Amino acid sequence: MSEDNETPKRTRKPLGLKRSVDAGEVKQTFSHGRTNKVAVEVKRRRKLVKPGEEPAAAPPSPPPPPPPPPVEEKKAPAKKAPAGETPQEKVKRMQREAEEERLRLAEEARKREEEQAKKAAEDEKKRAEDNRKAEEEAAKRAEEEAKAAVEAEANAAEAAANAPADDGTPAPAARKFTPVARPEPKRPEKKREEKPKRGASSGGGGDKRRSGKLTVNKALNEDEGRRARSLAALKRAREKERRAQGGGSSAPREKQVRDVVVPEAITVQELAKRMGEKGADLVKELFNLDMMVTVNQTIDQDTAELLVEQFGHNIQKVSESDVDIDTSEEQDPEETLQPRPPVVAVMGHVDHGKTSLLDALRKTNVTKGEAGGITQHIGAYQVTTKDKSKLTFLDTPGHAAFTEMRARGANVTDIVVLVVAADDGIMPQTIEAISHAKAAGVPLIVAINKCDKPEANPQKVRERLLEHEVIVEEMSGDVLDVEVSAKTGKGIDELIEKINLQAELLELKARPDRDAEATVIEAQLDKGRGPVATVLINRGTLKRGDTFVVGTESGRVRALVDDQGKQVKEAGPSMPVEVLGLGGVPSAGDVLTVVENEARAREVAAYRQEKATEKRTALAPTSFDTMFNKSNVIEWPVVVKADVQGSVEAITTALHNLSNDDIKVRVLHAGVGAITESDVTLANASKAPIIGFNVRPNAKARDLVKRDGVRMMYHDVIYHLTDEITKELLGELGPLKVENVVGRAEVKEVFKSGKKDKAAGLLVEEGVIRKGLHARLTRDDVIVSATTIASLRRFKDDVDEVRSGLECGVVLEDTNDIKPGDQLEVFEVTEEERTL
Repeated sequence: MSEDNETPKRTRKPLGLKRSVDAGEVKQTFSHGRTNKVAVEVKRRRKLVKPGEEPAAAPPSPPPPPPPPPVEEKKAPAKKAPAGETPQEKVKRMQREAEEERLRLAEEARKREEEQAKKAAEDEKKRAEDNRKAEEEAAKRAEEEAKAAVEAEANAAEAAANAPADDGTPAPAARKFTPVARPEPKRPEKKREEKPKRGASSGGGGDKRRSGKLTVNKALNEDEGRRARSLAALKRAREKERRAQGGGSSAPREKQVRDVVVPEAITVQELAKRMGEKGADLVKELFNLDMMVTVNQTIDQDTAELLVEQFGHNIQKVSESDVDIDTSEEQDPEETLQPRPPVVAVMGHVDHGKTSLLDALRKTNVTKGEAGGITQHIGAYQVTTKDKSKLTFLDTPGHAAFTEMRARGANVTDIVVLVVAADDGIMPQTIEAISHAKAAGVPLIVAINKCDKPEANPQKVRERLLEHEVIVEEMSGDVLDVEVSAKTGKGIDELIEKINLQAELLELKARPDRDAEATVIEAQLDKGRGPVATVLINRGTLKRGDTFVVGTESGRVRALVDDQGKQVKEAGPSMPVEVLGLGGVPSAGDVLTVVENEARAREVAAYRQEKATEKRTALAPTSFDTMFNKSNVIEWPVVVKADVQGSVEAITTALHNLSNDDIKVRVLHAGVGAITESDVTLANASKAPIIGFNVRPNAKARDLVKRDGVRMMYHDVIYHLTDEITKELLGELGPLKVENVVGRAEVKEVFKSGKKDKAAGLLVEEGVIRKGLHARLTRDDVIVSATTIASLRRFKDDVDEVRSGLECGVVLEDTNDIKPGDQLEVFEVTEEERTL
């Protein structure tokens, strides 16, 4: 705005000095309807001219731009009404014409907006190009000035150096410096020209001092001095224009196809999240499939598969069992396998000298430490022979109760050594060991022990083995046999030689450089070390610090102890070691598998525990026999605690085998470790005894036992335990009562006897009728009453018995329901000793 427009015109100017400042007010408007009036000053600019020059006249203000020519709306030519048009047709025609006119105007408005947007974009582009060119020219000019200044300084220095001094000697050469141009900010040329105009009359600092004040010029000329729009603002403006041209809606995004992981059961909401779809869309699709569900309901895997395919995604089915580890099908490459020591199980009947034979091999004495000289556990040992080769031996119990231990020993071994006493021959557990070896499909070596005894007969043993299809080499068979004596050491070297020979034929190999996989031979709860498991490494190498899962338990290897009691850092294939660091006592026969981390181990262990709980709490199928016979069976509750897992299994199995149709042993709890307070509390609540096999109660448990009077049964030999339990069960049942029928008679007539009783006239058909015996009265072969004979008479005399073919009269106790034609059966009850 020019000076003339700023000052209002007056008819008569007042007298006085010419004012250089005009006061005024500007109204500021803020949000929420708030306003503020600010007093501003309008200051006229002084024109700075050189002395002797006339002030230049103010340039005339540019004429305002001509207004844009009005856009003439093209009206569609009015259509003539057809002749004979009805009012309804007229209304419809007018509505159609109005709609066409509206669409035409909208199309013209859209075209105008497109032209304006296009023009604005071109102007913006041109403005940006001008700014860029101006900046480039300013930078170029500044660079040329700096270069010229540097050259001038260099010439001056050179001239000074060449000029001679007053005494005629040439001046010393001046030091040369590398001049550095002062960095100048890159500004457009236009701004540098305007800078002198902004100088205030009060001096150079006037512009700084008044830069924050609002003047009329600033208020009216808003665009003056504003910086250029940023690149981001230009991009936003162009995006807005593009959306406006596209009709206001963005183009639809391309559908993303996902791989959806679907478990056996999943909620609709969770499936929608995994698919990246709306839950309402899935519910709508399920409604179309006649399934009335909500987003929080669970659907099965097949229904989820239909939904995933309907929405165009890919499905990946997973099940809960995928969490578990299955290494049965995993095979190691042939080139990674290396020879490993054979695993030899020593099996046979109880007291045939298995452990003594192992002692002779290891040059130790384990038998002394066993209760009653009978092996109660599986022992695992590794022996180094004279030729530095290694053999792993498993010593299995020979007692009948340890069937599961023997089966487990046969399943993890490569060779079975069957120990038969030469003076005792083939016994039941010998036959069972042969069956286990055949079932496991492992080769058999017969060791005929106790050959140093005078009554030994090895040839008889070989002949008896033929009955069980075991043909030794001496009798043209393929089974190796050795005559040994654990006491004198005879035949020990020959036995080792034959074991090595059999192992060479088997070509036993395993891969050592992989994660370990082992089988639990025995497990126990040690008081000082916690849960301890004796494992046999199948393949791989078990190291200290490995994370593993075994059965329903997980843990981390804290220590590895070999059969000599020494700690080792790692254990290779076929090596038996004790593992410390388990979370609980695993079951014997469980597979130990090394996993990548503790989270994976806990996940697998939790899944297996859940499955074990489901199996334990599942209801057995009910039949009519179990429903009606349940009340007649006597239950004998018991709590079992033992030192190792294998003994717990053996005792539990032996107790269940003692049960019959009359009495049933109910094991309330079977565990490994010392007897604790919870065991005593459980036994007291159920009035059950506690069986402690090689374990004793702790201090607190002993106090509870004394206070509550719980019965304790301590044992260290399993057949002593089974004998005592058998006596307990027989005492619970009492003697066996047996009925013997003495005689039978037919009722011929019924008479009155006294005021209430009736007397029956009988004809004895069979046996003898005695006074005081039990009797059953039957009518049409249906028992009417069970009673006793209170009185027996022949004619008028009381007699003790009446024989067959004679007549007599009887009075029965507690019954008067007697009719002619009934049958009377007389019997006596005898008690016999009961057996299980």
